Amino acid sequence: MSKQLPALAMESLAPGQNLESYIQVVNSFNILSAEEEKTLAERLYYQEDLQAARQLVLSHMRFVVHIARSYSGYGLNQADLIQEGNVGLMKAVKRFNPEVGVRLVSFAVHWIKAEIHEYILKNWRIVKVATTKSQRKLFFNLRSSKKRLGWLSDAEAQDIATDLGVKKSTVYEMEGRMSSHDMAFDMGADDDDTVAFSPSQTIEDYSYDPARLVEADNYETDANDQLMQAVSALDERSQDIIRLRWLNDSKSTLHDLADKYGVSAERIRQLEKNAMKKVRVALESAGVEI
Repeated sequence: MSKQLPALAMESLAPGQNLESYIQVVNSFNILSAEEEKTLAERLYYQEDLQAARQLVLSHMRFVVHIARSYSGYGLNQADLIQEGNVGLMKAVKRFNPEVGVRLVSFAVHWIKAEIHEYILKNWRIVKVATTKSQRKLFFNLRSSKKRLGWLSDAEAQDIATDLGVKKSTVYEMEGRMSSHDMAFDMGADDDDTVAFSPSQTIEDYSYDPARLVEADNYETDANDQLMQAVSALDERSQDIIRLRWLNDSKSTLHDLADKYGVSAERIRQLEKNAMKKVRVALESAGVEI
């Protein structure tokens, strides 16, 4: 299908502050029979009838509300979860093939949950708690798998790991991530430093440590000496190219050096590359970090 599925323009069909009114509106739309759904889906699939797409979306928005409610335990705004689920519903309607032989609601569940999952993972914590496929699966199954409010026992962790096909250590790691809380790096302006705590209090400032300043100065001096030795080991033309291209305040272009040596700019580039490689090898052998 070449056309994009239009977003619902009616203000009342976007969940906002009055969520109950929105739910009443979406519940007022009739549930389609199998025949009605197939007819609308065929009009959309074969004729790109956007009015048929709109009817399919409206008649299934109550299912989005039902699915979004099952994610209420993550502390996120219910209206936002519903809105993300609606995005998934519209994606499903756009991709629905009426010839497959399944109802739209069965096909759309995956797309609705996928959008809600993505929203939760992006907004549940400042730092992402699940990045890999196994971590994402574990994140959304761990709450329902826990039998009590306390920490998992060894047997419970093993059962969850077996059911979800992950290592037991991964279960414990995810449980720890889900039990942690976000913490500001610096204290707020009104926080009492005798009571409040922030990670910035534990970091020692070495900026003005005399020993570290001397060490840094000595390292820089030694690195410069090693660089000069590495450059001096090159042939005269390569030394000149490196100096004019990298070490002088006024740097020459490849074409400037090509004119000077009567060769092409590409040849100068090759000579420069070979010279830099030799310098890098010499510095690494001398223990200088590049």
